[in-house]
This record gives sequence, C-alpha cells and structure tokens, in this order.
Amino acid sequence: MEDGRRAHTAIVGWACTTLCLVSYTAAFSQGASLSACTDMMPRHLRVQLHSSNSNYITVHTNMSFYFPGDKVPVTVRSTRDYMGFMLQARKVSNNEIAGTFIFLPPGSKLLTCFEDGDTVTHSDKSLKRNLSFVWKAPDQPIGDIKFL
Repeated sequence: MEDGRRAHTAIVGWACTTLCLVSYTAAFSQGASLSACTDMMPRHLRVQLHSSNSNYITVHTNMSFYFPGDKVPVTVRSTRDYMGFMLQARKVSNNEIAGTFIFLPPGSKLLTCFEDGDTVTHSDKSLKRNLSFVWKAPDQPIGDIKFL
C-alpha cells in the first residue's frame, strides 16, 4: 500500500511540475513578461543573454537629436538570427522608460511597463534579424535618450 502511495505521489508531482514548466515556457514564446520591465532581464528557464562583448546586435537611428513629439525611426539589426527581444527608450539622466512606440514590424507587440506602448517585445518565436520601429518622443522635453 505504501509503495502505491509513493508511486501516486511521484506521478502527481511529475505531472504538476511538467504542467508548470510547460505553461511557464509557453508564456515567453509570445513576448517578455512584465517582470522584465525594470531590469530588462528575461525570466526564461534556459535563456542565453546577449553578451556586451559580442556585437552582433546593434540599434540604429538616423537622428542625432529630436524635439518633443517627434517620431524617431529605430532599427534593430543583427548578423545572427534571434527569436526574442525587448526594446525600450530610456532617459540617460535617470534610466526611466520614456516615450511610446507607434510602429511595429510583424512578429512584435506592444507591452505596457509604465505607460501604454512604452516597450516592444516579440509576439512569436519566429527567427528575426532586422526589425524597424518608430518611437514617439514625449510631448515634454526629457533630455537625451538611449535605446536598450
């Protein structure tokens, strides 16, 4: 009887663990979670972070300055395929998220970290290489920004 109870407990434990892992990993195939908003760190189980020593991903814009309300084109380019990403504009002065994204390519979606549309993430796990976005600056001056 005790062996049967142990087997039942082991099966139930395995089933619960499997279901939890499947639901946890499936959530990230459709974009970053809100838990990544502040530090932009993915919460995947087996994630490989982009190393600052390997420069295969770059962020480009054709503007060196902007005015309040301007629409700024932003391109994320890579020499390698990737599936997931998260993109934000942040104030250089205090690292706060700033502005909103108003144009997204296929395979992307808006995420609301602090205000509607302030972050972009992947919407599927298709391979990506070059993505173009449009970021809208806030209506009030905020100083220098950086894209992460």
